[in-house]
Amino acid sequence: MFRYVVRRLLQMILVFFGTTFIVYWMMFLGSSDPIQALVGEKPVSESVRAQLTEQYHLDEPFIVRYLIYMSNLLRGDFGTQLNGRSIADILAQAWPYTIRLAVLAMIFVIVFGLTGGIIAGLRQGGVFDNTTLALTLLVIGIPTFVTGYLAQYIFGVKLGVSAWISPKPEDGLWGYVLPALILGALSLATAIRLTRTSVGENLRADYVRTAHSKGLARRRVIGVHLMRNSLIPVITFLGVEMGNLMGGAIVTERIFNIPGVGFQLFNGIRLQDGPTVVAIVSILVVIYLLVNLVVDILYAVLDPRIRYS
Repeated sequence: MFRYVVRRLLQMILVFFGTTFIVYWMMFLGSSDPIQALVGEKPVSESVRAQLTEQYHLDEPFIVRYLIYMSNLLRGDFGTQLNGRSIADILAQAWPYTIRLAVLAMIFVIVFGLTGGIIAGLRQGGVFDNTTLALTLLVIGIPTFVTGYLAQYIFGVKLGVSAWISPKPEDGLWGYVLPALILGALSLATAIRLTRTSVGENLRADYVRTAHSKGLARRRVIGVHLMRNSLIPVITFLGVEMGNLMGGAIVTERIFNIPGVGFQLFNGIRLQDGPTVVAIVSILVVIYLLVNLVVDILYAVLDPRIRYS
């Protein structure tokens, strides 16, 4: 297990530097003029342009700029935006919003996704199974931004529930219920279908029939033997989705005006603010890699047959 973790950590380092290099290239070498993009159509004076060029080493070769930026990033210095604001301060204010949103969305996915999938898998062909099939296919087929704006119109315009369409800190978690449902809707629908399929396949497995033939209670067969094997692919999906929810919050936070990390990433892309985009993407990549490492380790806990050498 120790060697496996070390090998995965080394792979994570390569993925981290590869991802940041690509994003840095897209934002700086691939962009036309990040300084001009900041001010839009307004002219930029030569003094301001010279100051920003020196500050962000825009006159240096690309690889030199990348190495300078990464050396600062690894020391915890996220730099400043093109308008002079500290990226670390912006992220410190934005992370609580995104964490609340992503965690609440993940709770919805785990509770309702697993519960609905297990019930549908145990009662395949029934009313509940057919109903969830139709609803999940409908949710999967509708883009998130459509669902978000539709929910805003229904709850904000028609029902007048303003706390649900633009949450504020004083609203607590209650104000994040609707945005979290929109953010986790696709993951929730996929979790139901995946859990249902996994449970259905394991119900027909030989070890389940053997457990029943030995006289074990149905509750024990389902709760101990069936669930332990059925949850392995679901755990994989949930681990991947945790990183996706963090990054996918860019659409939801923009729709509901939540000043989280996704909202800041959207503004950074819109303004071609390279330091902001690279810093946020770098953090999201680290989160994504660590969550997947934890998921792989959980395999051995759920299934004793799985061993890492």
